[in-house]
Amino acid sequence: MPIYKFSQRSYDNLRGVHPDLVAVVVACLYRYTTIDFTVIEGLRDIERQKVLVEQGKSWTMDSKHLPQSDGFGHAVDLAPWVDGGIPWDHWSSFEYVAVAMKFAARHLGVNITWGGDWKVRDGPHFQLSL
Repeated sequence: MPIYKFSQRSYDNLRGVHPDLVAVVVACLYRYTTIDFTVIEGLRDIERQKVLVEQGKSWTMDSKHLPQSDGFGHAVDLAPWVDGGIPWDHWSSFEYVAVAMKFAARHLGVNITWGGDWKVRDGPHFQLSL
């Protein structure tokens, strides 16, 4: 199995994310994935969320990306990294990341939800199920 590592941008995007979710993301990349991936976004402020809702890229102002009662964001957006880019049109690449994330979460005893399992699918999105 190939060894992948996060870019500084990915590490920066994990700042402010709940430590349990960070542990799952890190374990996934370093131990369980068969595909490289990047952390697109973690913790958001309210202004960023408003912009995403206005652009139709998010449908709620009650996002788990926003600081929750414990002060941490409870969501991350991850995207597969294939041949130097994100294959937005290849759903299977997002599924590969999801399989590895779910495995890592089970191994660490952390409950997560993948947005790809929702009625309106959100392939990059993972959040804590608390």
